[in-house]
Amino acid sequence: MRDTVIVEAVRTPVGKRNGGLSDMHAADLSAVVLNALMERAGIDPEIVDDVVWGCVSQVGDQSSNIGRYSVLAAGWPEHIPGTTVNRACGSSQQALDFAAASVMSGQQDVVVAGGVEVMSRVPLGAARSTGMPYGPRVLARYGDFSFNQGISAELIAQKWGFSRTRLDEYSARSHELAAAAQDAGAFDAQIHPVLTDAGPVSADEGIRRGTTAEKLSGLKPAFKEDGVIHAGNSSQISDGAAALLVMAEDNALSLGLTPIARYRAGAVTGADPVLMLTGPIPATEKVLHKSGVSLDEVGVYEVNEAFAPVPLAWLAETGADEARLNPLGGAIALGHPLGASGAVLMTRMINHMRDNNIRYGLQTMCEGGGTANATLVELIA
Repeated sequence: MRDTVIVEAVRTPVGKRNGGLSDMHAADLSAVVLNALMERAGIDPEIVDDVVWGCVSQVGDQSSNIGRYSVLAAGWPEHIPGTTVNRACGSSQQALDFAAASVMSGQQDVVVAGGVEVMSRVPLGAARSTGMPYGPRVLARYGDFSFNQGISAELIAQKWGFSRTRLDEYSARSHELAAAAQDAGAFDAQIHPVLTDAGPVSADEGIRRGTTAEKLSGLKPAFKEDGVIHAGNSSQISDGAAALLVMAEDNALSLGLTPIARYRAGAVTGADPVLMLTGPIPATEKVLHKSGVSLDEVGVYEVNEAFAPVPLAWLAETGADEARLNPLGGAIALGHPLGASGAVLMTRMINHMRDNNIRYGLQTMCEGGGTANATLVELIA
């Protein structure tokens, strides 16, 4: 198999709900990062074999294969195809895994992976507004469980014994780290500003400076009257897009490009769909086994902060170093634009690796239905 690399990565700022990006159509927002990716790499989109695009709520603005219409919105040649992937919150991480597999196998040479979600315009759960998405056999198998991620987060907190204080302390940490990273300019190079009718949007909008566990303690539980999960220790509803340029390493060198990171391994696994959000634990074990890299060798872990118990349970089960976990903050502070989040996290992580000379980075995402992706990449010095 061919050595496969990420040559370039770019993202929009992550906009808060009804914030600076809320008036952008998902195809137009995608076009921003698609064109920025080509500009940064200095190549013509003519050589792109395919665009694999993550999106979760594929209704309304985001229906009818948003991946293909994003390519057209970008003004790229009509012969370039696009497809849309839905693996829930891991959609654009799965897009990267599909792109890498295609290049590694020799089926394609240059693939763009990424994703988009404009949750301000296509609300969370819009695709489930009618019908019975799970089916009577699934519901019967799991005791008519509602498959509500908030309830699953409550169950995880209960199983691992996380108090509300512990969850809120972790959430405050996310905001503190994100604010420090933003102030230090850690996100500047990876973000492409978006020009909207109201003016440019150039920075992540979700960070709440000065957040403390004490301030969060006043928020009401969102899913259970006596629960521990609330808006402040959950990921934010957000808008955003991100794109990654994937190709064989020898192809990149022949084009005069300097790769950022080598794709070492990807894994996807299922887990208990009632707990739902614990999949990153076995997915991490699986990807490390495939890569032959030990957890101690990994210098940064991006574990998506869907809810605070998710990275904390992962941390408890793996025994990882908390200092390496989401060092620039996570979705609690920076937002979670569903279909874009996998590519956003990878963009953030590989830039952090390059800035700090970190050899290995591991990214993992919990996903609706109890699945999870994990991806290991290696910095190319």
